[in-house]
Amino acid sequence: MRGRVTLVDRSWTHVWKPMLHTFAAGTWNIHQQQVQYLLHARTHRFEYVPGQLDAIDRTAKRVRLAPMQGAGEAIADARELEYDVLILAFGSRANDFGTPGVAEHCHFIDSQDQADTFNARLRAHVARSVFQNRTIDIAIVGGGATGVELAAELSRMVEFAAGYGEVDIRRRLRVTLLESASRILGAFPDAVSTSAAAQLRALGVDVRTGVRVVAADAHGFLLDGGERIPAALKVWAAGVRASTTLDKSGLELNRAGQVVVQPNLLARNDPSIFALGDCATFMPEGADRPLPPTAQVANQQALHLIRHLPAWLQEGKPLPSFRFRDLGALVALSDYNAFGTLGRFGFSRDASSRVSLRGSVMPCSTAGISWRFTAQREPRCCGRPNESTRSCSRRSASLN
Repeated sequence: MRGRVTLVDRSWTHVWKPMLHTFAAGTWNIHQQQVQYLLHARTHRFEYVPGQLDAIDRTAKRVRLAPMQGAGEAIADARELEYDVLILAFGSRANDFGTPGVAEHCHFIDSQDQADTFNARLRAHVARSVFQNRTIDIAIVGGGATGVELAAELSRMVEFAAGYGEVDIRRRLRVTLLESASRILGAFPDAVSTSAAAQLRALGVDVRTGVRVVAADAHGFLLDGGERIPAALKVWAAGVRASTTLDKSGLELNRAGQVVVQPNLLARNDPSIFALGDCATFMPEGADRPLPPTAQVANQQALHLIRHLPAWLQEGKPLPSFRFRDLGALVALSDYNAFGTLGRFGFSRDASSRVSLRGSVMPCSTAGISWRFTAQREPRCCGRPNESTRSCSRRSASLN
């Protein structure tokens, strides 16, 4: 049996989403990171179709793609694709929870286009600061990895600008990080949160925790209680929601619009649709919360399908349950420092093992095991397939 694999994506290129904050800040070259889908498809023998999911007809096994536009001009009309097996892997976006003014006045860093848009405005504000001696006021809502790492990259960005002779620009940057919880990086241990917050404050970032944003406007954010946070540039990096609306698909969704999947990653109420990564939600047996929407989870789920889909399709073998292995996580504060956990080994500021991230020191504990290694930023893609979107089927569509 010969299969045909089709990848559908609204972008012409792929970039690793955890790098978007560096592209937004302008501290990393996006052209060294992106993969051209057309070339990638030709090299690895799958079909690439530019488009964005608009609707799923589960009875007819068809997906409808929305009309496409580029540079203000129509590129393609609405189209339909048939499938035997559909794999949903379109990721997530920040969730503004309907907060007034956020959609109109805030930047989001959920895609390459959004990162580019923010970077263009950031460069304009930097130039204005240079020529008019004005402050650069930036406020970020969301103390998760994206917000924390973006704050550090913005500090690094002005250091680059200072290196070109504008030595006073560093003191004109004012970055405020707003988090509603009692600490930043709530998914990490307390020690990671404490160390990361201390590092950010040392860089001049105003870290505010336990504050709730109730509105945004052209001049900044309004907090619960009436305090205003002035900011010409506003970024919303809080919450997680599926990036495509599937409310009319008939699939079982959670409140964030994510597809509820079984242990084998099939949608709970459709035997022909898989969902993985940030657009899916899965509660492991015995767990008290679903798996987190991280690149590590998405990658392991994709590898699970790659291993077991062929036998399921060709021989009818049951798909085994997915089991997540926590390999740890890092949060990198640009070139300044990094903190994280090494899976089950945990974190400690006073452990004897130390991890170096591009010249910075990251303390980690390894349950008495000590070693040294260097962890660098995600390297340029080597041209291997993007495993989070690969699939095998008789006729399948993978929507990223």
